[in-house]
Amino acid sequence: MLNPPDPAIARRALKDGLAAGRGFRFVGAFSPLVARLVEEIGFEGVYVGSSTMSADLALPDIGLISLSEATGRGREIVRATALPCLLDADTGYGEAVNVARSVVELEAAGLAAMQIEDQVNPKRCGHLDNKQVIETRAMAEKLRAAVAARRDANFLIVARTDARGVEGLQAAIARGNAYRDAGADAVFPDALQDEAEFAAFRRGVAGPLVANMTEFGRSRLLDHATLVRLGYQIVLYPVTTLRLAMRAVEDGLRALHQAGTQSGLLDRMQTRARLYELIRYEAYGRFDKAVADFTLPPERLG
Repeated sequence: MLNPPDPAIARRALKDGLAAGRGFRFVGAFSPLVARLVEEIGFEGVYVGSSTMSADLALPDIGLISLSEATGRGREIVRATALPCLLDADTGYGEAVNVARSVVELEAAGLAAMQIEDQVNPKRCGHLDNKQVIETRAMAEKLRAAVAARRDANFLIVARTDARGVEGLQAAIARGNAYRDAGADAVFPDALQDEAEFAAFRRGVAGPLVANMTEFGRSRLLDHATLVRLGYQIVLYPVTTLRLAMRAVEDGLRALHQAGTQSGLLDRMQTRARLYELIRYEAYGRFDKAVADFTLPPERLG
């Protein structure tokens, strides 16, 4: 597959799937190659999180990623997979008018959906203490701006609320309803603590809901079947692949440093053949051969 997938197809698949009650597992991808593997393994969506974008640049997740950086990374990942891609746009990169521009740029980059949150900027990781949230009315203005700015009705707007850890569960539910009223296609309550809280939020807020199953955070790690039963159609695994990869890289580098050779690590590595299979090396070779295999027609005289 040398030509990139059509993002309009992925957008329709996501919107239609949510309308039909289908569940989606969005796995975080910190690179296009990881996104392709997420698709090959059989997941239903790719998550382009600010936490992994920041970490990949050796930065903390405190709103340092710019719109242009996020758009660039999103575009790269979209080209590598036919799955719908949901990008974490932090607080929308500014106020309502900035959110509107963010929608235009991210939609043009081929994303299927974008997420904005109601934290004060600079934001914090959703599972840390001392967060602050903006007024409900200000977040609703951002959401209305986002809805008004999109050109494709299949491009989805996800509203995340961090109010659970700041104002309490009932306030988070009230915000979820206000955000739905402002036009959000799905609501993402971050840092709910346990199954009872996920159930309570589901009872209190209609429409598609997003569950965040990040590791080492505030939320108990529930399995996908349980979350579907509780009524959450989108489940995020935002940092799982980065954590797996970085642990493997760190362990391997320490072993190489100690042993002076990587010969003892070969059984822990992806082989050259598997890498070439994943990046479709052979397909590019066939394409190159096909376009180069031609002869010039004879010159016409006179």
